[in-house]
Amino acid sequence: MSELRAVVPDLDPDPHLMFATDVEPTRAMRGGPLPPSEAIIDAVLGAASGLDLVGLYAGGPIYRGFANSFGQRNWHEATTFNLQWSVYHCEDKAVKSELSGFSWDGRALAAKMDQARALLAHVAMPPRTLAPGKYRAYLTSAAMEDIAALLCWGGFSARALETKQSSLSRMRGGARLDPRVTIAEATAEGVGPAFQGDGFVRPQRVALVESGALVGSLVSPRSAREFSLSANGANGDEAPEALAISGGTLDARDALTALDTGLFVGNLHYLNYSDRPACRMTGMTRFATFWVEGGKIVAPINVLRFDDTIYRMLGSNLEALTKDPELILESSTYGERALASMRLPGALLSELEFTL
Repeated sequence: MSELRAVVPDLDPDPHLMFATDVEPTRAMRGGPLPPSEAIIDAVLGAASGLDLVGLYAGGPIYRGFANSFGQRNWHEATTFNLQWSVYHCEDKAVKSELSGFSWDGRALAAKMDQARALLAHVAMPPRTLAPGKYRAYLTSAAMEDIAALLCWGGFSARALETKQSSLSRMRGGARLDPRVTIAEATAEGVGPAFQGDGFVRPQRVALVESGALVGSLVSPRSAREFSLSANGANGDEAPEALAISGGTLDARDALTALDTGLFVGNLHYLNYSDRPACRMTGMTRFATFWVEGGKIVAPINVLRFDDTIYRMLGSNLEALTKDPELILESSTYGERALASMRLPGALLSELEFTL
């Protein structure tokens, strides 16, 4: 510390440095207890009897703390579990599933495994190749996670919006999503702490999109100082850690019936922007994606590439959102288990554009 302090007088002032001076202690403990990991693994293997399964389980408490010389003390303890698995037919033909939350639910596992078994039977059918074009589509919550994750890549950042680098910059010029779309950073509903690394306390909810209109952004302390904004507890990357898209009116069990004829998209991957200013995304279908006719799955689909804008997917082409958004925990473990999550519904689209 003495060596660091000796260097400080030789440094230029940081014009955007902002640190928390208000003492706002917090203490939160959420979730748990969980069954022993061995018991959960036995339950998974039992439910998957006869299936070719591979997966990962991460569970238990995660701790975050903050302290500064002003006397502020913040503590966060979250006991969660995150189970992700795939059941395989052969080669790359598989069904991917996940289950996560604060408390273990054996019935939810059984329901997810039953669903995976049913979809696996369809995966084993002869695949169909579709020509590029526009197709009616239903995106599951898992598929929506990939789309939402790309939106989190600077989309809601105050700095990116102020410098017009955000993929949602057009929404400041009047572009809108469907009026049924509401998006928020819902810290109180997530798994992350109610404070960020600089000691600023996060509000329980930050409205980002209301009734299809962009109404807010995530403002880090540095962006607050640079652009004369009010900080709202965002991290340095100004990326959501508890993104929530509100649900709609469609029961997920009725999704195939509502789709009628089109694509059931179970997963997407390799997403990126093909035109960031237009918020145009591209990516590949993955795992359980099926052609549906008359509300019934008739064939798995060979890999397709979609290329479409968020203003169509969650705007002009959105027909319905499912009632009950699913809690999906971030699964990355770069150095440590991530403390981030999303709550996402499935989405029924009148049209999704595929280019390959």
